[in-house]
Amino acid sequence: MSTGLVWRVLPPGMYARRAHTLVERSWLVNRRAWMGIFSGFFESFFYLFAMGIGFGGLVGQVTGPGGQPMSYAAFVAPALLAASAMNGAVYDSTFNIFFKFKYAKLYDAMLATPLGTLDVAVGEISWALIRGGIYATGFLAVVTAVGLVTSPWAILALPAALLVALGFGAVGMACTTFMRSWQDFDLVQLVLLPLFLFSATFYPLDVYPEGLQVVVRLSPLYHAVQLMRGLTAGVLEWSMLVNVAYFVVMAAIGLTIAGRRLGKLLLS
Repeated sequence: MSTGLVWRVLPPGMYARRAHTLVERSWLVNRRAWMGIFSGFFESFFYLFAMGIGFGGLVGQVTGPGGQPMSYAAFVAPALLAASAMNGAVYDSTFNIFFKFKYAKLYDAMLATPLGTLDVAVGEISWALIRGGIYATGFLAVVTAVGLVTSPWAILALPAALLVALGFGAVGMACTTFMRSWQDFDLVQLVLLPLFLFSATFYPLDVYPEGLQVVVRLSPLYHAVQLMRGLTAGVLEWSMLVNVAYFVVMAAIGLTIAGRRLGKLLLS
C-alpha cells in the first residue's frame, strides 16, 4: 500500500520500477562478447603471479591484519580482489555508458518508454555491479584454489566485493555524466592508477610517511583492501564496519548524483 502511494505521489523518473529491464538488455548484448567481460579478470590474475608469487618469493612474510605474519602472496591477493571489483565496475560504468549516452543516444530512446532516469541509473549501475562481481568471483576462486585463503570467513569477501563494485559503479556513472569527450577519460586513468598502486595494495600502510598515511586512509580502494584482507585472513575488527559504511555512503551519493544528472541532461 505504501509503495503504491509513493508511486502515485512522486513524479515519473524519481523512482526505479523497471531497472531490471536494463540489466536484461545488457545481458543479452554482452552474452556474445564474453571475452570483453572476462578480460578484466586476467589483469589482476597476472599481477598476482608477477607480484604476489614472483616478487613475493624475495619478500617472504609480511605483517597482515591483526599483526599476524602471512606470506606476501596472501597479503597481496585480497587487495587484488578489491582492485578487480573496482576495475570491473568502473570500466563498465564509464566507457560503456559514455558511448551509449553520447553516441548511441540509447538513453534518449529509453526515456521515450515508461522508463525514468532513475531506472536508467539503477539498471546500468546494477550491470556494473554484476560485472564487478564476475571479476571478483573468478579471482576469489583462483586464490582459493592456490591456497591463499586461510579462513572460512573469506566467503563473505564475495558480497563485500559486490558492495565495492556498487560503490565504484555508482560514482563512476555519476562522473561520466560530467564528461564531454573521450579525452576526459584520461582523468579516469589518472585516478585509478594511483588508487591501485598507493592504497596499501602492495605494501603495508606503515611503510608510507605519516602525512601520506592520512591521504591513503581516505582512498576508497584502501577501505576495500582492508575489508577484503580482514575477511580472507579471518581477522574481524570493528573498523570493518567503517569500511562497509564508506561504500554504502559512496553508492548512495553516486546513485543520487547520477539520477539527477541524467534527468537534467536528458529531460531538459
